Amino acid sequence: MHIPKLCVRPWRWRSHRQTSFLLLLTISLTTLLVAPSLAQTPPIPSPSSAPLELDLLTKPKDYVITANTINTARLTVPSLWWAQQNSEKKLLDNWIAYPASEKEPARVDLIVNQQIWSLLEYVERYDFVNRLGSAARNFGYNVRVFNYQKEPLATYTCNFNTSPALCSIQTTVKNKIGLQRSL
Repeated sequence: MHIPKLCVRPWRWRSHRQTSFLLLLTISLTTLLVAPSLAQTPPIPSPSSAPLELDLLTKPKDYVITANTINTARLTVPSLWWAQQNSEKKLLDNWIAYPASEKEPARVDLIVNQQIWSLLEYVERYDFVNRLGSAARNFGYNVRVFNYQKEPLATYTCNFNTSPALCSIQTTVKNKIGLQRSL
């Protein structure tokens, strides 16, 4: 007796469909069991609320590092000179790096040229913060960005207790009438 091909194909289709379903189910269950839930993800700490200490630029203390601090014996950490000289010379004016303390993790306060900063689009500002934040993160530092009026402009904050470190970028945007909002 001859079996028409139509009768064979639905059986193969169901078999393929069942196989696909089982594969999808296996992947889904594996993902649910292996991937941590959002509740298990360690939080990223809030940026430091310590005030910007601009006087340390002219009267540095032993524990801070600025763009004018150079150690002739070894690499000074964090090393942001390359970023400043390479592409940020006009935007990045100076910085103050604070080592970790019992109260706070290590941080770098970047001081930018407000005129150049205000000319940048949001994406350019984000790119700047991300590049400098990534460089500082490699040395275990969080980043805050200020102008010389001590206005906070952006932060790059990491949870260094995870591997890799979980980081967050926050920026402050001024609208045309001068009101600020955080993004």
